[in-house]
Parts: sequence; C-alpha cells; structure tokens
Amino acid sequence: MSQVRMDSSFIRYTVPERCRLVLSDFRGVWREGEDGLPVFMMYIGGRWLESSSSETFTVKSPIDGEAVAHVQKAAEEEMYRAIETAKKSQKAIRELAAIERIEIFRQAAETLRQRINDFAETLVVEAGKPRDDAAGEVRATIDRMILSMEETRKIFGEYIPGDWSDDTRGKIALVIHEPVGVVGAIGPFNYPLYIPAAKLIPALLSGNSVVLKPSSSTPISQLLLAKVLEESGLPPGCLNVVTGPGRLGTILAASEDVRMISFTGSTETGREIFRAASIKQLHLELGGKGVAIVLDDADIALAAEKCVAGALKNSGQRCDAVSLILVIDKVAEEFVSNVVKEVEKWVVGDPRHHDVKLGPLINSQQVERVRQLVDDALEKGAKLLRGGRYFGCYFEPTVLDYVPRTARIIWEETFGPVVTISRVRDESEALEIASQIRYGLDSCVFTNNFYRMWKIAKQLQTGAVTINDLPRHGVGYFPFGGIKDSGIGREGIGYSIDEMTVLKTIVFNLEPAGLVKIKRRQSM
Repeated sequence: MSQVRMDSSFIRYTVPERCRLVLSDFRGVWREGEDGLPVFMMYIGGRWLESSSSETFTVKSPIDGEAVAHVQKAAEEEMYRAIETAKKSQKAIRELAAIERIEIFRQAAETLRQRINDFAETLVVEAGKPRDDAAGEVRATIDRMILSMEETRKIFGEYIPGDWSDDTRGKIALVIHEPVGVVGAIGPFNYPLYIPAAKLIPALLSGNSVVLKPSSSTPISQLLLAKVLEESGLPPGCLNVVTGPGRLGTILAASEDVRMISFTGSTETGREIFRAASIKQLHLELGGKGVAIVLDDADIALAAEKCVAGALKNSGQRCDAVSLILVIDKVAEEFVSNVVKEVEKWVVGDPRHHDVKLGPLINSQQVERVRQLVDDALEKGAKLLRGGRYFGCYFEPTVLDYVPRTARIIWEETFGPVVTISRVRDESEALEIASQIRYGLDSCVFTNNFYRMWKIAKQLQTGAVTINDLPRHGVGYFPFGGIKDSGIGREGIGYSIDEMTVLKTIVFNLEPAGLVKIKRRQSM
C-alpha cells in the first residue's frame, strides 16, 4: 500500500488571504478585466497589444490555486509578425554604439533596483517562491545585467598575420564578432524572470534582436521586464514578447528568419525544438539529474546540509537540483541521520510568510508526477524516512533511503522536493550508476581527498562538477550547460555573448602597397 497520502497537516502556514499582484507602476502593460483581474498585453514592435483573436489564458497562483491574471493568447500570425518585426528592427540595435546599448541596460538595472519589491512580489504570486528566493532572483537578474555590460566591453576581434604560411604571404586578416541576427528565446516556469533575462540580456547587448516566448505558467514577470527595457530606451521592435501556447515556440524555432534559438526546458520539448530548428545556432539547456556522490572521507555534516539544500531549494524545481545521492555504505547511517535533521529545518507553507523555506510546486500536475515517482520507489523497496504527504500544489519534503536501481526516481528527473538516497559499496559502483543516467548537466562530489575528487570529476559525464557543495548556476559567472540528454551549448556571463555572435574573417591583400616582399615558389 502506498505511503504517499493527501494530508494538509504538514503545511505550517496556510494561505490567510487571496493572492493579488502589485502592479501600480506598470500601467500600459495591462488593463483591468471585467472580473477585476489584470489583463496583460503582448509586446510587439514597441506596442502593447491584445491578441487578434481576443482570446486570453488565465494564470493561477500555485499558492492557493486562484486566478491572478489573464494574459493574451497569441494567434500564430502574431508570432510570425513578431519575427518579421524583429528582423526589420535588428538593424536599429546593431547600429547603436555598444556604449549606448550598455547605457540602456545600466538604466534598466537601476529601475529594477527601485522596483525590486514589485518584481519579487510578482514572482511570489505567479511562481510560488518564498520571498527571500524571489528577491534573490531579482538581484541575480540585476547582477547578470551589470556583469554582462562589463563583458560586452570585451567583444574584441583578432589580428592574424598571414606571413606564417606560404599561401597567405602578403595578407593579414581581422576576425571580428558580429550578431547572429534574430534570437528566439524560450523560457521555463521555474526561474521566470532570471532565465529568460539571461537570454535576452546578452542577445541585445551584442546587437541582436529578440523574440521571447515565456512559459504560460509564469509569463507576468517577463512582461514587466519588457516594460522596464522599453522605459530604458530600447528601440521599438528589438524585443518582442509573445505569450500563448507551446506551439508558438515551435513556430519560432522553425522560422528561417530566426538565426539562433536559446531554450531552457524539458528534454522532450527540447527534442521538438531541435527537430524544428534545422540549420541555425542552438543553445538547449534541458533536463538534469544531478548526482551527489558522498565518499567515506567526506565531511558528513557538510555533505548532508548541501545535499538537502540542493534537493529542496526552489521546491526541487531546478535543472541543477541534487536529484540522486549515492553514499558509501560505510558512512551511510551517519549521513542519513544528518539528512533527516536538515530536512526538519525546511518549513512548508504560504511563501509570503517570512519563515517559509519551501513553497508550492508550480501546479497539481507536477505534484501528481512527484507522487507517482515516490510511490514507485516505495513499491520497489525504498524506505520512507520523512515526508510523503501532499495537498493542493504542496508536497512535503520527503526523504527516501535504500532506493533500488529498479526505481524510476533513480533515472528520471524528479523536479520536486525529494531527497533520494541510494547506498553503494564504493566509488566505482557510484560511478557505474552515474554513467548510466541519460542526463549530464551537473553533479557534485563530497570528499576531502584531492586525488579522489579529481579522479571522479574526470570520470563523471556531466557539463559541470562541483566539489563539496551543491551545484548551482547562480548569475552564470562560471559557464554551464549539459551533455547527453541535458542539451547542447554553454551559458554564462561571457559565454552567452560568444554563442550569440558569429565570427567574420576579413582578409586584406597588402601586396599592392609594396610592404611585403613576395617570393613565389616555382611550380614543380
């Protein structure tokens, strides 16, 4: 019989009042609907527009399941119009001096600082984030702007003398970075402000235009950011935000006028984007199955604290979450004891309450998916040490021990607040399990032996390995991205700019100037 059950008693702080958005400073982005809720517009060609079909979809807060806003449900022709607008407008931003593009983002960063509380409250309501986490996401967006502005100043070219090769004597070349053109950005629900912003910031700073398709679960914060950029002087048409169903993302990916797609989301959707995109630059940050390996010489208290934070932060809805812990048998009992104590610190409830560290999942469908994974593990022999209750969009932080290899949760992305522990004989068995996982985004290792950490880091098949800490991408100062089913390409402060530009080689023939003495070889 399943040990996972519906029960609200684990929710420390229940919802005292209905959720409402704070939108006083964002007139023009929305109008009041007949039911009193805000109705948000799309942003195309520098204008805030309603859908030609007059259709909208409803955004519900995961905090209480109640509607908080209506958003335009774009028709397909409106996505095509946004792409065409971005194509025509790209010249405007490309011809802006880099210092002018930097000034736009300097002003935008300052406006975000002034409105940090409004943006944080929006993230709390639309995504169910605890207040501290929501404010942290806004600050990370500001930091990304500032650091990207600095990195934009490093977009240099390269001078290549040709006299090192016979066939290029008398010539020189300049290799310069140019914008790719129109960038299609498709964002996820879990970091609805930061992740899309981390795509459009480097794209616009390097002279591209952007068509952004936000997640339909959490589109509001991105519409508000578009308003901030509009107020900061971004030329009309350089940024377009189209809201609506997932098929709009496929249209965006398939367009020949879009020269790059930057997508963050599930592996399954990423495959659809890949098939539709054809010949263009791609950055796909897809699913993850972050593996933590805890060796027998690790600082066990540290490992437990970091693994729990890695599994539960943002309710586990992170592509870089610690989704599986492989702990050496010798220290497993001590480690598990510490894990249970750490989990007790994670208070669940209405994320508007200052004590809450764990808010709801994005919707009830995600709760059901996590429930099925936990049920499957328990049916196959795992032990439930803590948790196992759910209610509405809330799932109690759950600890599973002795999870067998036959359980789905060993191999599938969890995307929920579950600490999954599997005991192994040694590091060889841990590496064997890790190597069979189809994802390859992040992993981490806990050990105090330099040679062991180096050996394991070299053998793990992931885009990034963190030693003695949980994986976290932060503002992207270090590059990140996956291999295998976790995607292609790399993001990061400077790395995103590199991926959103193309190299052009300009060759100069200096022979007519008589500056180089050309000695031609006689043909054989």
